[in-house]
Amino acid sequence: MSHLTVTKTYGHDLGLSCVFRQWRARSHCSKLHGYALSFEITFSARELDENGWVIDFGSLKPIKRHLEDTFDHKLIVAQDDPHLKVLREFAENDVVDMIVLPATGCEAFAKYVFNWVLRWLDKTPRVSIVSVTVREHGANAATYHGDPL
Repeated sequence: MSHLTVTKTYGHDLGLSCVFRQWRARSHCSKLHGYALSFEITFSARELDENGWVIDFGSLKPIKRHLEDTFDHKLIVAQDDPHLKVLREFAENDVVDMIVLPATGCEAFAKYVFNWVLRWLDKTPRVSIVSVTVREHGANAATYHGDPL
């Protein structure tokens, strides 16, 4: 069945600067490091709305707010990080704003944002989320795809 897609990008210039680590890595990625992440979210619909749109880009402000609340100037820690207790002490002493997510890294962030947007879209059943791409920088990105229409 045919459908149309549109993409909303929250670029590196937005300043979603966060610090995280992949504690399981056997490389320097196991150390705390940071990026100004970018997010690209693709939406789809089989039918356009009364304006001729897949989705009103102006209605996406809650997504931007959630990205800012989760990734802007945050320390993001995986819920199973063995140093979670130590890192929580930094948050308790107001050294960092910490967010605990199921996992860290572009792949994990793409899946997390996809599922958040999917729940947010429950109010708009005509529109589906297709994918979320997260970029650390121009060379590294991961994309999470949902089920096809």
